[in-house]
Amino acid sequence: MKLLVYSAKEFEIPFLNRANKNKIEISYTTNALDSVTAIQAVGYKAVAIFSGDDASSIVLEKLWDLGVRYITIRSAGYNNINLKVARKLGFKVANAPNYSPNAIAEHAIALLLAFNRKLILASEQVHKYNFLQSNLMGFNLEGKTIGIIGTGRIGSIMVKIMAGFGCKILLNDLHPNYNLAKQYNANYVSLEDIYSNADIISLHIPLNSENYHLIDKEALTQMKPYVIIINTSRGALVNTKTLIKVLEENKIGGYCTDVYEKEKGVFFNDNSINGIKDELLKKLLSFSNVLLTPHQAFVTNEAVQNIAEITIDNLEHWKNNSPCKNELGLEISVL
Repeated sequence: MKLLVYSAKEFEIPFLNRANKNKIEISYTTNALDSVTAIQAVGYKAVAIFSGDDASSIVLEKLWDLGVRYITIRSAGYNNINLKVARKLGFKVANAPNYSPNAIAEHAIALLLAFNRKLILASEQVHKYNFLQSNLMGFNLEGKTIGIIGTGRIGSIMVKIMAGFGCKILLNDLHPNYNLAKQYNANYVSLEDIYSNADIISLHIPLNSENYHLIDKEALTQMKPYVIIINTSRGALVNTKTLIKVLEENKIGGYCTDVYEKEKGVFFNDNSINGIKDELLKKLLSFSNVLLTPHQAFVTNEAVQNIAEITIDNLEHWKNNSPCKNELGLEISVL
């Protein structure tokens, strides 16, 4: 089986090579998959794509015509692939679930702590030999109320960590984990209860047609004027235009995010020389109470190693015509 890895990042190639152990013939391209770059898959039976790649219906049809039959996604999320079309055409599709819930949850905490304790500003100041503390006021996490939306693998780790800080924890999930709630003295409540009561709100849900722009004008107007929103899931869970308006009106405390609604063509690239054309992103980055990182929550040794091993394992199962536990079915709702 020949595999083409799209959106290959320099730091992940050694991990994939080590996981492969020459089992599969692998080629790499830094190009993202789209309707133009699909042609690069000529002669390959499988492609490995990342969360920023375009696996829409048109692209899938091109891949199928080129002879590609297997698609493995190097992420847990898969909202970038039209799964119904993929399965209709006959593709085998799998993702990389549970590669490292800790990596994502810990990054959410890092965002919160860096924002709250003004670590970036403090670092900038001391590098200029300014050791004043007047601009660096934060608050204790102990006793604060955090609303955690989504209590799957990542959300559960977030619950555990925030309990350690001594926070009051409110939860929301379509499939409540009452054992988790009992263990950490947390309570499942409605989204409205989280919006109105939480000092901090952290998103840990996949993106689908039901929760697209979950954080919209209605949700934001219910929140406390100093609430901090953390997003390490998917950018489109938040309506960016509405968020910017609320930020302009100083009606929330801050937004800490590792993702953005329109990452394609911007994220995973060095735009420092030519800049970016996305005016919405420019505006978002202009706020001092916005902390944005470049979709890096998964960038830990453990997480990247696990993604590589899962990717190769998926392909090995297909190569050997054995069941692949990570294969995605039609029953899952995606955009």
